[in-house]
Amino acid sequence: MVFSKGWRRELEKHWNSEATRASYNYIWDFDEKGKARTTFNIEKIHLRHGFKWVHPVHEVLQYSGEKRDSTVIIDSITLSHYPDKKKSRAQYLPLLELSVKENPEDDRNMHYLGREYMYKNEYGKAIKTLKQHLKLKRAVWKDERCASMRYIARCYQNQGNNLQAYKWYLRSIAEAPYLREPYIETGLFASEIKNYELCIFCVNEALKIKSKPKSYINEYYCWDSTPYDLLSVAYYNTKQYNLAKKYAYLAYSIDKENERIINNIKLINKKIQKPE
Repeated sequence: MVFSKGWRRELEKHWNSEATRASYNYIWDFDEKGKARTTFNIEKIHLRHGFKWVHPVHEVLQYSGEKRDSTVIIDSITLSHYPDKKKSRAQYLPLLELSVKENPEDDRNMHYLGREYMYKNEYGKAIKTLKQHLKLKRAVWKDERCASMRYIARCYQNQGNNLQAYKWYLRSIAEAPYLREPYIETGLFASEIKNYELCIFCVNEALKIKSKPKSYINEYYCWDSTPYDLLSVAYYNTKQYNLAKKYAYLAYSIDKENERIINNIKLINKKIQKPE
């Protein structure tokens, strides 16, 4: 973990007497070129007294001080995450299971546990756990509920149950239609099952959303070349070649070294020059 240069100066500049903690930028990972990929805000800078860490993993701060808990947002501070890729994470899943066992009503870690099962390809356990998350009384944050629904859909898709996957992808859109993520994931699914009309609709809806959320829920591929690439492929397969060309070039403008996109452009141009 590395803080941006001058972080303390920025903290002292923006801190106020009412604040109990600070929210700042967090770069979770970087692409192969070192460009920030997954970013969101966290708030782990806090007063010396009145806080304690809770949970065996995915620890969070719990406040018990006398004054009102108040967060100051400082966008000029960035913390970058550089994980040791050689370090084993084998203990991660057991700690999440322990956390849920200790507090089965904690919606946050129930969601994380379901997600971890999905990452481990334990799709049956993931579906069961994520559905349990959705049933919890405290599971009211729509962004996270939407993510659980997307993960359930992914699990069904990986099990080969496209009907249930389709159902849960659509539910994820209904849960949080203000986010790009459910639209793009439904678009990816639609492209895979060759429902290109659905893909076109979903991705165009996603592109209407211009504001990237600062929560950990955001997925980097909803904000890179992926939406344009999806549209290009979908328009090509529906024989709308000029639109396919437009979006292929937009994808290329973001990802200029992608050989597949470059080859797609050549193929589209050939179709336009020599129509069927």
